[in-house]
Amino acid sequence: MTEETSSPATDVAAALPPGWLQIDSLDMDAQGIARRPDGKVVFVEGALTGELVSAHVHRKKNNWEAASLVAVHRESSQRVRPDCPHFGLHAGACGGCKMQHLHPAAQVAVKQRVLEDNLWHLGKVKAETVLRPIEGPTWGYRYRARLSVRYVHKKGEVLIGFHERKSRYVADMRTCAVLLPQVSTMLVPLRALIGSMDARETCPQIELAAGDSVTALVLRHLEPLSEDDRARLRQFGLRYGVQWWLQPKGPDSVRLLDEGGPPLTYTLPDFGVTMPFKPTDFTQVNPHINRVLVTRALRLLQVQPTERVIDWFCGLGNFTLPLATQAREVLGIEGSETLVERSRTNFESNRSIPIVKRSFCATKFEARNLFEMTPAMLVADGVADKWLVDPPREGAFALVKALADLHQASQGCGGTDGVVVPPVGADSWRPPQRIVYVSCNPATLARDAGLLVHQAGYRCTAAGVVNMFPHTAHVESMAVFERV
Repeated sequence: MTEETSSPATDVAAALPPGWLQIDSLDMDAQGIARRPDGKVVFVEGALTGELVSAHVHRKKNNWEAASLVAVHRESSQRVRPDCPHFGLHAGACGGCKMQHLHPAAQVAVKQRVLEDNLWHLGKVKAETVLRPIEGPTWGYRYRARLSVRYVHKKGEVLIGFHERKSRYVADMRTCAVLLPQVSTMLVPLRALIGSMDARETCPQIELAAGDSVTALVLRHLEPLSEDDRARLRQFGLRYGVQWWLQPKGPDSVRLLDEGGPPLTYTLPDFGVTMPFKPTDFTQVNPHINRVLVTRALRLLQVQPTERVIDWFCGLGNFTLPLATQAREVLGIEGSETLVERSRTNFESNRSIPIVKRSFCATKFEARNLFEMTPAMLVADGVADKWLVDPPREGAFALVKALADLHQASQGCGGTDGVVVPPVGADSWRPPQRIVYVSCNPATLARDAGLLVHQAGYRCTAAGVVNMFPHTAHVESMAVFERV
């Protein structure tokens, strides 16, 4: 005979009424996690930690099941009433948000746990200090959004919004609580506008890009617009205060419907910086959070007037220009020559505007394929006291690997792929003393953090989340690495 063992979770499950589940935690997609008496994991969409629920199972595998919430028998104290009528588990529900039923403070706690779990399980890294979360408005915060457009023949009407939950269909949205309020109230008139156009069947997308004083809408159209359609857009723009842009092909084809009018810009008031941008440029969806993010990142970097700083993945200069108000020299590096030119233009436009107590140091921008970085390229870019790293979702693996290989070579060890021959000039090159890494993907941050800590000679002194996308499962974060 063998003695059977059980876990506290399975013991609790066994004591529940038939069909009930106890939710022990949330996964990265904000689904409740429960265990059946036999240990099988059940992911329950719509359930929260600590709740007793009944659920409908719609997918079964050997080790897990996927289910949707049917009833809550014991409610979590963190459950709140969603502000948006299109949120939920009902048919046709919008899939743009996943956490409206969870208190915003609890959402942040969940994201912090996701960050810490990723750092430990993927990178074997534990931050010495947990940074206070960066938070801001939880409603009406989206200054950027890509809205799908579909003309439904059977209904004879146009739908504009995000996709339905777990579907490619466009949700029947009439308001949106996370969009700018003026854009939310514009959804129904927009539907009527597109429905009145000759091109209503060949306009698949409207992209929102709002600045501090301009609300721009980019209309993707697959066929040339008639003069009547252009007139309809102009009339709508005048009535609702919208600046229309047209996109007949790729992002580079974007043009104003009518030239003139104020430019799209956002400000970073702590640094006296104004950033012009085009509606298809990458900018943060939440400008309130972005201002705090930039200020926090530079404070953590502790830039001194005597130091040289490199801003990797610099984009339009969101961090580069503020850095240029504090350092001796700044180098911004981006993968796109087009973006580099835009960064240079933004820098020159800001430098030409005299502001008391603000001046810019020597600043250069270079184009480089940052996904093919090598130790030799790092050495060629020169010594920098500090690094600011803000990569896309893919992370900064090649950059961090090159840094790790240089460190291993300096120690007389093999690199991450074996023996590394130090490039010319490596003997006089030194790594940055501090790195601030801004991430939009906790998994790739954890991977890169593992390289920095275990192979590049750094320790992770701090890490914390940035709640850039409230009510979604999207986790943005920031980590600080100090040279050992």
